[in-house]
Amino acid sequence: MAGNGDMKAHVATYSSVTGMMKWGSIGCALVVALVIWLIS
Repeated sequence: MAGNGDMKAHVATYSSVTGMMKWGSIGCALVVALVIWLIS
């Protein structure tokens, strides 16, 4: 478990990871849409 002093760092890291996952998912969806458009 994280100690009380590490909780702020944990929250900051969690927020940045979820942000990267969100933008990564959007980027992957755009690439998939582009590939499907190019194939068809």
